[in-house]
Amino acid sequence: MNKQLKVLFIGTYVPKECGIATFTFDLLNSVSGVHDDIHCEVIALNDPSETYDYPEEVVFQIERDKIEDYYRAADFINQSDADIVCLQHEFGLFWGNAGDYIFTLLSGINKPVITTMHTVIREPEPEYRTSTEKLIKYSEKLVVMSQTAVDMLKDVYNAPEDKIEIIFHGVPDYPFNNCEKYKKILDLKGSPLVLTFGLLSQNKGIESMLEALPDVVSQYPDLVYLVLGATHPMVKKHNGEAYRQYLMNRVSELGLENNVIFHDKFVEKEELCNYILASDIYASPYLSREQIVSGALTYAIGMGKAIVSTPYWYAQEMLSDNRGMLVDFGDKDGFKNSLLYLIENPDECNNMRKNAYDFGRKMTWKNVGKEYNAVFSKALKKYSTYPRIQNRFNFLPNQLPEVKLDYLKLLTDDVGIIQHTNLGVPARHHGYSTDDVGRGLVVLTQLIDSHEKAEEFWKLITTYMSFLEHAQTDSGHFHNFMSYKREFLDEEGSEDTLGRAIYGLGHVVSCPYLSKNIRTLAHTLISKSKTQMEKLSYPRAKAYTMCGLYEMLKAGVDADSFESVFNSRRDAVRPIDSLVDRDTFESIFISHADSLVDLYKANSKEGWDWFEPTVTYSNAKLSESLILAYKYTKDRTYRRVGLATLDFLTEAQWKGDFFDIVGNQGWYSCDGEKPIFDQQPIEAGYLTQAYISAYETVREKKYLDLARYSFEYFLGRNRLLIPMYDVSTGAVCDGLNCDGMNCNQGAESVICFLMALSSLNKYADRAYGALFQQVVSEEVLPKRKSLLSTNQAE
Repeated sequence: MNKQLKVLFIGTYVPKECGIATFTFDLLNSVSGVHDDIHCEVIALNDPSETYDYPEEVVFQIERDKIEDYYRAADFINQSDADIVCLQHEFGLFWGNAGDYIFTLLSGINKPVITTMHTVIREPEPEYRTSTEKLIKYSEKLVVMSQTAVDMLKDVYNAPEDKIEIIFHGVPDYPFNNCEKYKKILDLKGSPLVLTFGLLSQNKGIESMLEALPDVVSQYPDLVYLVLGATHPMVKKHNGEAYRQYLMNRVSELGLENNVIFHDKFVEKEELCNYILASDIYASPYLSREQIVSGALTYAIGMGKAIVSTPYWYAQEMLSDNRGMLVDFGDKDGFKNSLLYLIENPDECNNMRKNAYDFGRKMTWKNVGKEYNAVFSKALKKYSTYPRIQNRFNFLPNQLPEVKLDYLKLLTDDVGIIQHTNLGVPARHHGYSTDDVGRGLVVLTQLIDSHEKAEEFWKLITTYMSFLEHAQTDSGHFHNFMSYKREFLDEEGSEDTLGRAIYGLGHVVSCPYLSKNIRTLAHTLISKSKTQMEKLSYPRAKAYTMCGLYEMLKAGVDADSFESVFNSRRDAVRPIDSLVDRDTFESIFISHADSLVDLYKANSKEGWDWFEPTVTYSNAKLSESLILAYKYTKDRTYRRVGLATLDFLTEAQWKGDFFDIVGNQGWYSCDGEKPIFDQQPIEAGYLTQAYISAYETVREKKYLDLARYSFEYFLGRNRLLIPMYDVSTGAVCDGLNCDGMNCNQGAESVICFLMALSSLNKYADRAYGALFQQVVSEEVLPKRKSLLSTNQAE
């Protein structure tokens, strides 16, 4: 090998007591033992609240009922240097409908997947068929352990033949031997000693063997039947030891107390092998035909045991050619006659043992490891030629959607914007919010590009302005929440509420297509809030306020320009002492910008270029406000911090081909993990606006590309590949949750979508032109260190 092959296994793992955990452990060691240049690691699956002292090869853990863990595991895999993912699949290992949580992981990784299928169902229920078909889709290779499983995959599921490989279940390599040596080691009695082992459950069919024994022990009273294994953990969790107790009661009823032994324990591999080697006969009385593999039966074959089994699929295939004896399900006479035949015909019994042992040489773990490595090589070669994930987002449109205000109008009545909906139907009991009205004004004024468009939006803008005029308190602050009965529900809103109101009013003041009367009213309301703006302490409130004041300041609006209207129309607005002059607004604007810079200096550190120790909500608005501060003042400190923090948000949320927005389930702290859910569309909308501001400032195309990607979050470029925007209605869903999309469609979501759309619309030709990189690459990620050093030098 030219380079080290790195394999990442997914499955349960030792010290968990389950068959697949042992299988994964043995397979890992057989694969890594083939060659020194093979390195293996494990992602271990745990039941809820389980904790294990795992060995060092376990590098990640999934709590199998937490879908977030599957998403995190996918991220871990993509960021790892693993070449191959080897998945151990059995439906019950994973949570969800027919174990479908695993597809959250498989759909999101960019590594070839080799799946070992421990279960294949001949007549599946619809959900199991769907899961199997998806498993086939996401796997480069499917490893099964019998020809029966191959035939099922092809005939029942139409699996491509070139995807399927047969590799037998592995067995330890022991010499062919007699049993007495190991009986002495374990101090076991029994002549003959009959063994059944494995985690105990009703499907084991132990009662069939018990019913067969009285007639056998009447002739061979020294026979001992040893049932080895703890009760299956899930059986014990739901039914306790009821099955074991039933079996023990049946032993007493049949008078077999001296002939049947239950060892209620999970034995480690070496001890287990000693028990198998000590036995004369292995019994496998399973009750279900749909058993596509059995590790217990495989071990018995590999160690050359005489075997009596029911004809489940795996046993039928493995015990052909006189490698064992088959008995119908639940046939106590069949078991009795088979046991007597093996005891009374030692030469035939020994011949059967040798046939099994010789066949088992193909199944030693050493050979299994070589075969898996050969499959890995084939899969890698195929994947490198035809990578499975080329463009997961090829369903996205190649142009921006048209601006559609239908849904915003639906939420607006003659009072304001109804905050929330129930599945798209306005929920009146939630009432109205100044937050939404302020941002609604931003959207409408951004979309006005002519006097005709102003006339079209006149009723909406007038309604929103009326709401804000009514919501403003005598102190200059604003109420936030109003009930559907038109009663304010608070003394005053938060500082953010004030900032969002100023944000909208500033856009009204600066909009040249609106009447001077309505612009004067907006200027008046802002002026009345002067003292409140000066007292702001929360960073996002300052950022919103800065964005509103920037619109006024860049337009060159001054109090003098409205004085004639104000003086001549005494009843046009509520009287106040005077309008605030431009210098005062500018002073507030710069003061807030400086305070954000101070926050950045106090909290930023290596690897954490942010204003606070936690990334929470409305994040990109902080960065955007400083970029706007630079555009107005040309102070390069504002530019440096604005771009550095925006680049930090990019690095924290950009996953290579989509934005993974910081969720509000705990936020993202500098010493913690980034929460995945619940993701709010407001963050994508604000990112788009901030990237457009950055592009307008430094003219770097990466910001225009990022603006497109963040906007396309609404259209399906997100973790769940789910469009949040409804083209038919203009509505936008409220978020992405661990169980899918939040189908409520409130005011904030549609407003932030329209904000982003109107911002990106200005550069639609460039963003969707021929120069756009259709295949997403690392080039859009900022080179943060070089950017910082460049800005500092400037």
